[in-house]
Amino acid sequence: MKKNLRWKVVLVVAVIALCLYLAYPPSEKIHYGLDLQGGMHLVLQVMTDDAINYETDQAVLSLREELQKENITYTSVSKLEGQIGEFTIQEFDLEKEREIEDMLDDYFRDWNHTVRNGSFFISLKSGSDFYMRNQSVQQALETLGNRVNELGLTEPTIQRQGLSGDRIIVELPGVEDPDRVKDILKTTALLEFRLVKAGPEIDRETLLASYGGVVPEDMEVMRGDPEHTEGGWYLVSNVSEITGNDLRNARRSQDEWNKPAVSFTLHPDPGKRFEKMTAENVGKPMSIVLDKKLMEVANIRERIPATSSTMIHGNFTLEEADTIAMMLRAGAMPASVKYLEDRTIGPSLGADSIRRGLTSILMALVLVMIFMVFYYRLAGLNAVLALSLNILILMGMLAYFGASLTLPGIAGIILTVGMAVDANVLVFERIREELAQGKSVLSSISSGFSRAFRTILDANVTTIIAAIFLFQFGTGPIRGFAVTLIIGISASMFTAIFVSRLIFDLTFSKRKKVEKLSI
Repeated sequence: MKKNLRWKVVLVVAVIALCLYLAYPPSEKIHYGLDLQGGMHLVLQVMTDDAINYETDQAVLSLREELQKENITYTSVSKLEGQIGEFTIQEFDLEKEREIEDMLDDYFRDWNHTVRNGSFFISLKSGSDFYMRNQSVQQALETLGNRVNELGLTEPTIQRQGLSGDRIIVELPGVEDPDRVKDILKTTALLEFRLVKAGPEIDRETLLASYGGVVPEDMEVMRGDPEHTEGGWYLVSNVSEITGNDLRNARRSQDEWNKPAVSFTLHPDPGKRFEKMTAENVGKPMSIVLDKKLMEVANIRERIPATSSTMIHGNFTLEEADTIAMMLRAGAMPASVKYLEDRTIGPSLGADSIRRGLTSILMALVLVMIFMVFYYRLAGLNAVLALSLNILILMGMLAYFGASLTLPGIAGIILTVGMAVDANVLVFERIREELAQGKSVLSSISSGFSRAFRTILDANVTTIIAAIFLFQFGTGPIRGFAVTLIIGISASMFTAIFVSRLIFDLTFSKRKKVEKLSI
């Protein structure tokens, strides 16, 4: 064997061995997509206004603390009703106006501020608004990923729809309890600790009687969750001192009556804030609010050290306590989400798709192989060998990259088979043309591959570029189609140009003179 052929043979053998190792056994190495395995396809919209409201709440709380530090008097610091990302300082000390402006410039650089009718009107800057909304979607992606990982699902797909939209696509193959999964993904898991100003009362009117029937600007009326508390109406602060984002860990535990509860610890800095808050409000009631539901109200009996573990009670079942602890560990969603699309695919439908898909692939392979051998005779066997290796490489690469095989992906494999054979057809027809001009067999083979190469390259590169765009902007099954198409076309170029030429070279390498080629 010639030296220039030896390394080519070694390369092809190595590729075959590697792909066999990667793809075997295919039942374990090749993962099925949602449409083949069954599962859930969800489109969620992140309500980014919630994230802006949260940032506004934190800004209101911080500004109150700064004003108190500087002994600046004011009537109230509160959000503007019906406005997103806006709040006011009402009836402040006019002599301190310049001092307040300096404070806002130094500590609230993401906010614009103006003075009208003796009040400061503060609004979020447009650039900061866009950044916070974008970050809320990115954080939602990360939180959803954490929750899915806690569920132990395999091969999930969680991605943003578009480059800057507020929608997230979630695909979860093999889900056994769709309703529980949807509840876990949709739940914000926003944990808040709010001071209680009044209550409990039997109704809202009685609660607000001492306030003239009007809810104070810095407070909110909440009812105890009837599923987990004894009910009653409370007047609580509308700004949370500590939130679930401050948690370091959460787990299911048992309270003093051996009922399921949720215990958690805080990160160092929030823990110090919590310790300070409890020290300043000993003897006063504090509420624990989860997703805008008042879960518990308890009096602060003593200062709670920053490193202590805190417990949430609420007549939970074991599953509820596990779920709440899991969601708190995964992190709170930065904003609530709304389901825009919800599709559940049964495993039986996926199994039927697999059978039909495999049947179509086998039929395509068999028919193409029969045609190539019938039309190109012995040279057609060359194409059959190259095509078989092409399928093997495709399976090996799918297993290596961990790509999921989808129904459109099967269509991509069938399309790859056609394009791979198309490359062989181009080469063989060029060889026929060369032979028809009276050239020798070896010269015709060399010229045929050289002349067909540019055409094959142009056609395949343009298709790969289109497939890359499909992968970048497509979702789920469309990405599966793009993956198989990109891998299949790359493999077909290798097999049709390199392997097929090697087979010809090996066939005629030991012959001094070749007078005829069966093609």
